[in-house]
Amino acid sequence: MAKNDVKLIGAWPSPFVLRARIALNVKSVEYEFLEETLGTKSELLLKSNPVHKKIPVLIHNDKPICESLIIVEYIDEAWASGPSILPSDPYDRAIARFWAAYIDEKWFPAMKGIAAATDDEARKAAVGQVAEGLALLEEAFQKISKGKSFFGGDHIGYLDIAFGGLLGWFRVTEGMGGIKLINETKTPGLLKWAEKFAADPAVKDVLPEIEKLTEFSKVIVAKLRAAATSGAK
Repeated sequence: MAKNDVKLIGAWPSPFVLRARIALNVKSVEYEFLEETLGTKSELLLKSNPVHKKIPVLIHNDKPICESLIIVEYIDEAWASGPSILPSDPYDRAIARFWAAYIDEKWFPAMKGIAAATDDEARKAAVGQVAEGLALLEEAFQKISKGKSFFGGDHIGYLDIAFGGLLGWFRVTEGMGGIKLINETKTPGLLKWAEKFAADPAVKDVLPEIEKLTEFSKVIVAKLRAAATSGAK
């Protein structure tokens, strides 16, 4: 398929855009990356996603698909000849979707809470929630991976992409907070998984540099804390 038939509207720091990029790489799909200017929304983005007005948006044959995990599923179905992203078994698919929803609805908001915390008590509570979530995900990894390298087995799958897309921001949160939540003691499976995920050919060339992401995050953290302070009044 020609590269101009597949376009991805996104921005380099977005963990949700990263999910789509990894899925496209898993399927060896050539695509044009349309970088949004941070802080603005292009006419194409507003036209392609008039409901949420957010990235990422995948445009395939002039048809837009929105929301990162929906995009990942679409890529898996549209390019069925490549390696499977979603599990073939219906139960395994349901479990993968369950944990992906947990990550987006519970775990990632808690992680953002660490950065947004304006006092030690709020930060401690957020760290506790993230650590609790990682303990659950460690247990899930041991069960789902069945002793293999990834949630998807021998290669990256749906849940790897859902969780791994957030890995860069998680590393930034650990670094800025002076904490180490994925470690050999409490989450040995996730520790090895994270190393293998970041080194995978589908991931390594699109994973943002931690130093660059850290600098960008300082602006985001300031906004989160300002919002938290404003909301507390």
